Amino acid sequence: MLSLVLSFSNLITFAQETTEKIPFEGIDATWQNGSDRRDSSVFHKMKHFIPSILIDVNYNYSFNNPIDNTVVGSTALARHNEIQLSALHFGGDFYYEGARARLMTQFGTRSTLVPRNDFSPYRGQYDLANAYRYLSEAYAGYHIQKWYGINIDAGMFMSYIGLNSYYQAENWEYQASFTSDNTPWFFNGIRVQIFPSKTLKIEPWIVNGWQSYGKFNSMPGFGGNITWMPNNNFKILTNNYYGTDAAGIPQRKRFHSDNSLLYKYYNGDKHSGINKMALSLTADFGFEKGGGVNGFTDGSTSKGPAQYFASAMIYNRIWFGKNKFAWTIGGGIMTNPGRYLILYPTGQASPLPNPNDPTKTAGAYPFSANAGDQFKAWDCSSNIDWMPNQSITFRAEIVHRASSVPYFAGRGGVSSQTGLNTTTLDPNWRPDLVRSETRIILAMLFRM
Repeated sequence: MLSLVLSFSNLITFAQETTEKIPFEGIDATWQNGSDRRDSSVFHKMKHFIPSILIDVNYNYSFNNPIDNTVVGSTALARHNEIQLSALHFGGDFYYEGARARLMTQFGTRSTLVPRNDFSPYRGQYDLANAYRYLSEAYAGYHIQKWYGINIDAGMFMSYIGLNSYYQAENWEYQASFTSDNTPWFFNGIRVQIFPSKTLKIEPWIVNGWQSYGKFNSMPGFGGNITWMPNNNFKILTNNYYGTDAAGIPQRKRFHSDNSLLYKYYNGDKHSGINKMALSLTADFGFEKGGGVNGFTDGSTSKGPAQYFASAMIYNRIWFGKNKFAWTIGGGIMTNPGRYLILYPTGQASPLPNPNDPTKTAGAYPFSANAGDQFKAWDCSSNIDWMPNQSITFRAEIVHRASSVPYFAGRGGVSSQTGLNTTTLDPNWRPDLVRSETRIILAMLFRM
């Protein structure tokens, strides 16, 4: 999730009447995976507030054809063989004499998909899941005119772990590879963005936890991002996180490192057959240790089994037809012993004791996430984008995903023997999970 606090065009707009230096000014980021592809906003003449509207509508069809029309293991897709409003975001950026804020609402299926694995609302009261689920970003802060700027923000902001942006209009592909889809989309806490030079950002965080509205235990999460973008063709970054994110197990510590490189290796003119070509490469690794698990190695009985996350993804994108069309191909691999970052298959009981979770139905055969449980997966995808202007993208994508254990929804679905979640479960029924799926995705992505 690589969009900066504001888009580059917005930052420049807010600084037009000052002598302030602008980070990354003059550097083209519109081609980058996970970034705003617009070079300006239609609202750029507004002085103190720049509105933003995003609409994401998709249709997808799984060749497994589950009877309950439920998609498993995705934060982008919710329903099979139906047209769905995945996301409606509206809000914008505010700026006045250094005071700054960003608010983006969140409606559609993503307001249920994304919070579903956050156990922190069950620690204490006040129903945090429903209090926050309709917000994707909401923070306020202050801008200090030092070097190329220092921003101090508090609230809910994008997590920056995993190369993809939370907003599909900024991504090269629709269904994110496991590296992005199994790492957090948001943080709730405080961040400081420091721009010591035009091409460098250093960003420390103190947050409640790993994609959590509240804390899992007493200790907060700590982390940071370093982004270096020396020119129009190259970007490299690292994100790192440390916290205690196993609910009720404060002895268990989590470390995660996310590292990406983007390179535009061809840049033709607008009238050439191929306009530009670029690739993105991301590699992640991390582990949990303590409280019965032992990081990258199997330990003694007292230390417990290995529990770690290792993944990578690579995508290549080619723009053509005067930059109005693009073809993307890529994929990734992941291994996650202990399954501590896996999205639990929708519709089953969680292995965590949360019987009041409205996003999961009761089931006698929950997907296990015990210490030592193995999970490996891989995916590949290809798509074609048509982008008639900067505000809209029409995308057609085919994606295949596979895992080492039954995980994706098969023909029998994951809700009940009839496909309805109101049906009393047959004692002998269990969710129909299979090891692979192939699906076609059609999406319309609007941004203004």
